[in-house]
Parts: sequence; C-alpha cells; structure tokens
Amino acid sequence: MWNDLILILDGTLRISVPFVLASMGGIFAERSGVIDFGLEGKMLGGAFVAATVAHWSQSAWMGLFGAICIGIIFSLIHGYASVTKRGNQVVSCVAINIFAMGLTVVLANAWFGMGGTTPQLPKEARFLPIELPFAEAFKNIPIFGEVYYELVSGHNILVYIAFLTVPLTAWLVFKSSFGLRLRATGENPLAVDTTGISVNKIRYQALILNGILGGMSGAYLSTAHLGFFVKDMSAGKGYLALAAMIVGNWRPFYAMFACLAFSILFAIKDKPEISEILKDFVPVKLLDSILEMSPYVLTVIILAGFVGKAVAPRAIGKPFTKEK
Repeated sequence: MWNDLILILDGTLRISVPFVLASMGGIFAERSGVIDFGLEGKMLGGAFVAATVAHWSQSAWMGLFGAICIGIIFSLIHGYASVTKRGNQVVSCVAINIFAMGLTVVLANAWFGMGGTTPQLPKEARFLPIELPFAEAFKNIPIFGEVYYELVSGHNILVYIAFLTVPLTAWLVFKSSFGLRLRATGENPLAVDTTGISVNKIRYQALILNGILGGMSGAYLSTAHLGFFVKDMSAGKGYLALAAMIVGNWRPFYAMFACLAFSILFAIKDKPEISEILKDFVPVKLLDSILEMSPYVLTVIILAGFVGKAVAPRAIGKPFTKEK
C-alpha cells in the first residue's frame, strides 16, 4: 500500500504540471482584469508547436521556445481584441480555443500526413527524467529515501520549473511593485490611470506572462509527458486549470493545491489495482467511463461549492476606456 501511495503521488506530480503552469498564467491575466478562457487554446497550440519544432530541430529546448512564442502570440491576439479594441473578452477566448483546435489538426495533416498526429520524438527532442544527487544511494532508506527517490528525483526539468513558478508567481503578484500595479489594475483601473500608469501596458505585460506559461504547459504535454502531439491532446486541461485558479481564489499556492487535487484522480484512474477493487461494485462496462470522467465531475462539484466564495478582481472582464 505504501508503494502504491508513492506511485500515485508521483503520478499526481507529473500530471499536475500543465495545470499548474496554465493556472499560474491565468492568475497573471485575470489579476490584471482580463478574462482568460483561452488557456485551453494556448496549451493545445503550445503542444503542437513544441512537438513540431522539436521534431524538425531535434531539440526539446527549441520546441519549448516555439511553444512559448505561440503562447505569447495567442495572448497578444487576445490582448488586441479585448484590451486595445475593448471587445468581448469571453468571445475572444472562445475564438482562440476554436482556432487552436482546428489549425493544429489541419497543419499536422498537411505537414506529417498522420491524421492530426506528429511523429514520435526521439530522446534528444524530449525532456527526459533527471536523477538528483544521491537519489540512488538513498533509495533503500525507509520513507525518506523512498520519497526522495520516487517523488523528488526522477522528474524532467519542466516539472521542477512548474513548481518553482508557484512561489515566483506569488512573489511577483503580492510582493513586487509590478504585482501591486497588476492587482490595482484588476481592481480599479481608473485609479491606476490617474496616477499616470498605463492600464493597457500593465494588461499586455500580464498577458505576455500568461502566454509564456500557457505555451509551456502545452510543451510539457508533447515533449515531456507523451512524446508527440495528438489531436485535442489538451482534452480540457486548460479549463481544469482555469477552475483550479478560481477555486484557489486567484492565489498561486491555493491554485496549486487545487491542481494537485484534480490530478490525483487522473493518477488513480491509471492504476490497474483501482480498477480491480472497483469492478466488484461497478459494472465493468461503466467502470472505465466513470474513472475517465471522475476528475471533471470533481471539478464541477468543487466549483459548485467554492465559486460563491471566490472573490474575483472587481474589474475583471470590463474593458477600460481612458478618460479624457
């Protein structure tokens, strides 16, 4: 049972990475007052570009760079539509998601002719697990050694980067001067404008950070987790990241814990031992479907319980018009 628990927690950490990265990106955008339902599109676009660039360049880092670029491009498109032109922010996000869903499949078919899938990436084009110092030596030490070997060591670089972004995001949003302006822009943009600070500039800066993290979340899926791109591989993970951000009340550490809560169900459903236990209580034909949808059902339940308590930035979704 201890070994199973360690393996489930290990799987939870790996699965939570795209959620964590995307939710941190969402915090930057929405704290500035810009709704971002487009995390799904940035994740999907980042996954496709990362796999494509990594395949052509045979470099995982070039794939990551490509994913970051497409994430920023999508964020700037959203910024132009909703910040500069003061359009409907929800419609802009939906358009980005639909655009990413269609374009990735069309380009994958045109370039690789594999039905919307990219070729399997070789080792040099993927982010591989890293063994931390003394991990093998500590392996047989009860509890501490097992935790260090299985949970702390053995992840790829994007896993460590993802969890480092949480304290970094918390510091930027709540401790830095940029964060003060960011939060003020999301709460009272008119007051920010009267001090001589450009509201649009702050929102664009937030969206660029949002695009970087959204693109990275997609790069993880295709260059670290799976090793290739497949049609609709984000599978709603961008929306789950958005839900985690809301449940976490737009606070990085709370959002991270929500991401882990969603991810543990994905980790559990992949354990064959769980299926063996549950098949005595649930018909086999329904079991796979129930396990597959359980993370999404939990999301709805948690949102139903917490969304009324979540306090969004007051100016979120409201286009800002500079007073003359």
